[in-house]
Amino acid sequence: MKIDSSFSFGDRLDDIAAIQAEFQARERLGFDGVVTAEIRNDPFLVVGMGAAVTQRIELRTGIAVAFARSPMTTAYTAHDLNVYSRGRFTLGLGSQIQAHITKRFGMPWHGPAQQMAEFIRALHAIWDCWYDGKPLNFRGECYRHTLMTPDFTPLNTRYGRPRVVMAAVGPLMINTAAREADGILIHTFCTPKYLEEEILPRIDATLAERGRRREDFEVSFPPFVVTGRTEEEFEAAKQRVKYRIAFYGSTPAYRPVLECHGWEGLQPKLNQLSKNNGWDRMPDLISDEILETFAVVGEPHQVARQIKARYGHLVDRLTLESGLPEDVLSEQIRIMRG
Repeated sequence: MKIDSSFSFGDRLDDIAAIQAEFQARERLGFDGVVTAEIRNDPFLVVGMGAAVTQRIELRTGIAVAFARSPMTTAYTAHDLNVYSRGRFTLGLGSQIQAHITKRFGMPWHGPAQQMAEFIRALHAIWDCWYDGKPLNFRGECYRHTLMTPDFTPLNTRYGRPRVVMAAVGPLMINTAAREADGILIHTFCTPKYLEEEILPRIDATLAERGRRREDFEVSFPPFVVTGRTEEEFEAAKQRVKYRIAFYGSTPAYRPVLECHGWEGLQPKLNQLSKNNGWDRMPDLISDEILETFAVVGEPHQVARQIKARYGHLVDRLTLESGLPEDVLSEQIRIMRG
């Protein structure tokens, strides 16, 4: 099992030295990868910063919003980062939701499963042209790419095409990931029970239909973790994770996870609070039982063994937040890999 570290740079984008030092620290600690997300900033820019000062660690987006871009612009960016990192880049894509695509990004929405399948196929058609010399002639319902001249074809193809992994929650998107991508990014709003009973069987069935081997498909998951070196840190982490569980639980798309545990009645209550600006009251509906079902809860020296016991037999990669001292993180990585 590989262990990745999530990377959030907040408002420090102007401190390049500090950002690069954090990438180096994660490589030194033994993490297998660093994952950047598209939240307040572009997720690709810091990947380039990290690639410049590291040698081994994998560099991944988790996620970049696919539908905010075209397959062509994404193909160029992913290619360049893979070359710049000498083959260490993985393109992690997600769909976002319709309102953000159409109202925030001002881009068209065709339905996430169909559009994501076409997006990934278009990427590979473009890369087939660049890396294998095939004519570019992709004609889909959402995207069309039919022109590529030598002047606009990248020259350095020695590192091959980047791997493409895809975020998925519902059945259609899970099927799409298993059909089209090199791996799946499981949403953090998930439990071992839902993963084992609902998600993994669907992945296995779809891979089998496509004649693909499970060992060639990567399952990655970022678990909720509640821990801290002091009682104050622990309580702050507990409230932070309760809020995130409540936030995701308010969304109808995530209701099946609650239904798996008989908590489907919680979703409309959380949803109503979210519509009435009751965000600060939503965590109060998350009991300790619900918290401990979704999250690994314990002292720093305990959580690594709990994470391994819960997920070591289910997933190929884990993504962890890294707010603990370096010696603690190093020991946690050792335990989870052991």
